[in-house]
Amino acid sequence: MLFRSFPAMLKEHGEFGLPENVPANEFLNLEGDKISTSRNWAVWLNEYLDEFPQKQDVLRYVLCATAPENKDNDFTWKDFQARNNSELVAILGNFINRTLVLTQKFYYGKVPQHGEPNEADKAVIKEMKETPKRIGELIEKYRFRDALFELMNLARTGNKYLADNEPWKTIKTDKQRTATVMYISLEITACLAYLMEPFIPFSSQKILKMLNLEKKKWSEVLGKQILKPGHQLGEPALLFDKIEDDIIEKQIQKLKATKMESTAASANADKQEASFKASTTFDDFSKMDIRVGTILEAKRVPKTDKLLKLLVDTGLDKRTVVSGIANYYEPEKIIGQQVSILVNLEPRKIKGIESQGMILMAENANGELAFVAPTKQIDNGGTVK
Repeated sequence: MLFRSFPAMLKEHGEFGLPENVPANEFLNLEGDKISTSRNWAVWLNEYLDEFPQKQDVLRYVLCATAPENKDNDFTWKDFQARNNSELVAILGNFINRTLVLTQKFYYGKVPQHGEPNEADKAVIKEMKETPKRIGELIEKYRFRDALFELMNLARTGNKYLADNEPWKTIKTDKQRTATVMYISLEITACLAYLMEPFIPFSSQKILKMLNLEKKKWSEVLGKQILKPGHQLGEPALLFDKIEDDIIEKQIQKLKATKMESTAASANADKQEASFKASTTFDDFSKMDIRVGTILEAKRVPKTDKLLKLLVDTGLDKRTVVSGIANYYEPEKIIGQQVSILVNLEPRKIKGIESQGMILMAENANGELAFVAPTKQIDNGGTVK
C-alpha cells in the first residue's frame, strides 16, 4: 500500500519528482541462515570495526559483490576472506602497488614522458575510456554488483598489461617503451581511483593521495588525460593486506557459539513454559511491592528496537522505567495506560538509563506481551495482593 500511495502523495505535493524505478533486493543470509538481530545471528558493525580495523572498504566491497539483486544470496566469512585476498589484494591492490613502486624506482616518483602507443596500448586505452561509461550506466540502473565487476575488470586489464609488457625487464633494454607502459599503467591507476569512490571511498582517497591528485567529479577527469608528464607522485603504500585463516576462524566460531547459546536459551524457555517454576515462600513473595501506576510519558530508546522509556506515576512518586515492549506497543498509544509495577526492584542501568522498577507483562505461547492491569480504574499506588 505504501508503494502505491507514496507517488500519489508526491504528485499532490507538486514539488517532488515521481519515482521512475523502485529497486528492491532479495534476502541476504549469513552463513546459510536468515539474519536475525534478536538471535544475535548478525555481523554487528561496531564489532566488525573493532576486529577488522581500517577494513571498512573490504566489507563494503564484499556486500556489494554478493548483493542479492536477483535472488537470495549468502554472506560467508570464507567468501569474505577469499574476495579480500584474491580480488582486492591480488588484483586491484597488486596492480596499483606495482605501478606506483616501479614508478618510484624508475623515475623517482615522477610521471614519465610517454612515447607513441602501439596497437596493444591503444586497446588498453580504449578499454580505460569505455569502462566509466559502462559503470555509470549500470549504476543508473541500480545494478551495483555488475558495476563493481566492471571496475575489477579494469584492474584485471591493468594487471595483465603490466605482466605482458614486463617493464621491470624492458627498463634495461628499451627505456622509451618502458616509459610508455608505465605512463599508461599510471593512467589506469588514476582512472581506478576515481571510479572506486562510490564503492570503496576510503581506498579511493588513499590512491588519490599516493597519486597526489585531488578528489573531483567523474566528468572532470574520466575520458581525459589525468596525469601530466613530470607530475610528482606521493609515497606508495599497500592498499589492502591479506586476511589470515585464524582471523576468519575466530568469526566462524563466534557465530557457532551464538547458535549454541540461542538453541540453549530456546530449550530452557520451552522447558520453563512446560512446567511451573520452583516453589517460593509466602514471606519471599510478600517482600515484593507491586502497585498500580499510570504511564505518563513513553518514548523509544534510541538505537534499540525493543525498548521504551516510560515515566510512571506510582501514587508515591513519578519514576522512570525501561521496558522491552516496543515491538507490541506504540509509545503514543499507551499514555494513560494503567499498569502493575514492581516498585521495590533494585534500580539498574539499561542503555545508560536508570530503570527504577519493572512493568509486569503477560506472555502467550507466541511470545506476544500484554499489560497485567486492573480491569477497573484503581487509584495510583493501589497495591497488588
